Amino acid sequence: MRAQESPVVQVTSGVSYQYIGRLDVKKLNEVLTVETPKFFGVNVTYTPASNAVKMYRIQYNSVVPELNNKPIVASGLLAIPETGGSSFPMVSYQHGTVYGKHEVPSYPEESAETELMLAQFAGQGYVVIGADYFGMGVSKEPEGYLVKASHQQATFDMLMASRAVLAQMKIGTSKLFLGGWSQGGFVTMAFLEKLESAGVPVDAAATASAPVDGYATFSGVLDYPRPFDASWLTTIFMLTSFSFENYYNEPGLARALINDQYYDVARRLYERQHVDPKEVPTDLHALIRPEYFNPQYFAASAFGRLSAQTQAYRWVIKSPVHNYYGETDEAIAIGIGQLAMNYQRAMGSGNMQVEAISTEKTTHRGTYATSAPLWKAWFDSKLGK
Repeated sequence: MRAQESPVVQVTSGVSYQYIGRLDVKKLNEVLTVETPKFFGVNVTYTPASNAVKMYRIQYNSVVPELNNKPIVASGLLAIPETGGSSFPMVSYQHGTVYGKHEVPSYPEESAETELMLAQFAGQGYVVIGADYFGMGVSKEPEGYLVKASHQQATFDMLMASRAVLAQMKIGTSKLFLGGWSQGGFVTMAFLEKLESAGVPVDAAATASAPVDGYATFSGVLDYPRPFDASWLTTIFMLTSFSFENYYNEPGLARALINDQYYDVARRLYERQHVDPKEVPTDLHALIRPEYFNPQYFAASAFGRLSAQTQAYRWVIKSPVHNYYGETDEAIAIGIGQLAMNYQRAMGSGNMQVEAISTEKTTHRGTYATSAPLWKAWFDSKLGK
C-alpha cells in the first residue's frame, strides 16, 4: 500500500499520521548486510533484525523560534516494531546533511542512514522516530540548516507528536535514547540541551561525527585545513550561509561570503533546485571571498558571529553521552570529536558524563556505520540486556 492510498489519521488539531509502509525481516537484514556496506563503504558486523517494522509519516504543527515563533507544519518518521508488544524503548534519530528534500527519515527509501537505524533498532524492538527538520520532508519553508533553536523545536515537537500518536495506538515507551550523525550529531546535542532544560529524562545520547561547535569547525576548515579535508565541505558553507540569512534575518549574508560566480549555484543548491555536481566548486578559495580566510575578519562578520552561536556542548550535561569520532574523518577533525568531553571535564574536578570514543581510522560515512552497533550495545545495556 502506497502512502497516497493510506488514510491520514488525525490525532489532535495539530498532529496527524499516515501509514507509509512495512519492512520485513528479510529486507531489514538486506539493509544490514548488502545496502549499508555498499553506501557507507565499510564492512561492519551488525546484530540481525528479528522483527518486521511498520512505518508512519507524522505531520505536526510547530513554530520557528528565530522568526518570532512563525507557525510551521513539519514532518517526521515513526517506526514501530511488529512484535505484538505494547511498550518499547524509543530512539530519536537526527539525520545528517542531505541534498534532496526527501532524503530524510519520513521518506526512508531515500535515506540510507535512516534505513540503517530501522534495521539496527526498529528491527530489534525499538520504536524509532526522526524529525525531517524545517524545510525538509513536507515542510514548505526554506531549510533551517544548522539553525540551533529551530532544530531544537523541530525535534522536541516531533517527540511530543510521536508520543501523542503512540498514545492513540495504546503503545508506551519505556526509555528515551537519542542518536545522530554529522549535522544530526549537532542536532542531537542541541536536542539533548532542550530536553534537559525541559526536565524530560534522557537515558543516553550518542553521536557520530558531530560538529558540536560551528565556529571551530568552520575556522578549522578555513584556517587550518587538513590534506584530506572533503571536497564537498564547500556545500556546507553554501547551505549554512543561505540558511543563516533566512532564519536570522541577515539580508546579504550569503552574497557577502560567496564569490559572485558561485552565488547562483549556491542559491539553487540551498533551494533544492537542480544543480549539476560539476557546477559546484570543490576549492574553498574559489567559493569564499578571500577576506574570510583572515580569522579576525571571519570572527567579526555576520557569518562568523552566527557560527559562534552554533554550539551544542556549553552547558552542564546531566545525561550520559557518547560522542564517536573517526581519526580519518574527512569532515570532522579529531579535536571537534573530543570537544564536548574536554569542555565538560574542564569544569573543576570534571563532569564525566560525556565520553569521546574513537572509531579509529574511519571516514565520515564509515564513522556512522561503525558507531551504530556500538550505540545499540550501549543502549541495550541501559535496558538490562
